[in-house]
Amino acid sequence: MDKVTTIDAAVSRITDGDSIMIAGFMSVGTPELLVDALIASGVKDLTIICNDAGTPGTGAGKIVDARIIRKYITNHIGLNPVCGKQMSDGELDVTLIPQGTMAERIRAGGAGIGGFLTPTGVGTVVQQGKQVMNIEGRDYLLELPLKADVALIKAHRADRSGNLIFRKSAQNFNPLMATACEYVIVEAEHIEDVGCLDPDAIMLPGIFVDAIIQG
Repeated sequence: MDKVTTIDAAVSRITDGDSIMIAGFMSVGTPELLVDALIASGVKDLTIICNDAGTPGTGAGKIVDARIIRKYITNHIGLNPVCGKQMSDGELDVTLIPQGTMAERIRAGGAGIGGFLTPTGVGTVVQQGKQVMNIEGRDYLLELPLKADVALIKAHRADRSGNLIFRKSAQNFNPLMATACEYVIVEAEHIEDVGCLDPDAIMLPGIFVDAIIQG
């Protein structure tokens, strides 16, 4: 199945109020063209799930600048003072999650796991509203899976059926997020015919991918 399409067609499936995972780590591995297309599409009231808030004018920071977000789920906003101000002013609902917990919640969402136990955050504000379980004398928080409607991810190489290869640290959250969302759009630097990628080098199989655009 050929999944290569235009960027406008790919983002046309995104609607007001959708939850969207955006991959990247301080904008490394973030699909910048898809972020731009998302903003240009005019959608609003989004829930964004991203490792960080990028910086003003880069990565997910461009979405913060556009003020089309209703809720932001992340683990770090320190490099984006715009996001910090929107949070302090009550303009943006920001939920901060420890990074490892966030990654595991996304993995659990993709794997169909009902949740997991972690000691991270016990006795802190992270614990508020969560179930605490004591196992062999140690307290753990029950963390629930994290899923979304759409994933915007970036790959170094893709074949036309969606098999992906990521480049070095740009892999970060990309494969995790692709497994945890209903509709997955890939921005690929290089698109190749089926059969051109070494099967042993593929990092994410095409079954998780719905649309591919040229990066």
